[in-house]
Amino acid sequence: MSILNPSNEVIKDILQKYKTIAVVGLSNNPERTSYMVAEAMQAAGYEIIPVNPSVDKVLGQKAFSSLEEIDKPIDIVNVFRRSEFLPDIAKETVAIGAKVFWAQLGVSNQDAFDYLQQHNVTTVMDRCIKVEHAKFK
Repeated sequence: MSILNPSNEVIKDILQKYKTIAVVGLSNNPERTSYMVAEAMQAAGYEIIPVNPSVDKVLGQKAFSSLEEIDKPIDIVNVFRRSEFLPDIAKETVAIGAKVFWAQLGVSNQDAFDYLQQHNVTTVMDRCIKVEHAKFK
């Protein structure tokens, strides 16, 4: 099955309904895209949970080494890693019961998409969550 993103209406619903975002690959460097996007989403009222084994805190929030270490429910897993890492992150996403898997602009993987669809996880790939959020403000 080829990668097919949800409709704009579904994306709008996701962004209105779900407010806890685990950001995989979130950098603590303010010049990196992951930081700028997460900062904007945090400013818009979303709870940001950094997932990066190389940092302790980002945007004032404790960072976790993996999704499975997070001790609270996650709504959206937002991924800032290269496409080849998506299958493993998709498996972690399913394991923690997150509702939405979101791969940032330029990031997609057919195997990860198929796996997520088999496990009924709403999947968005190759789209920027900040750009999508701005459409519906």
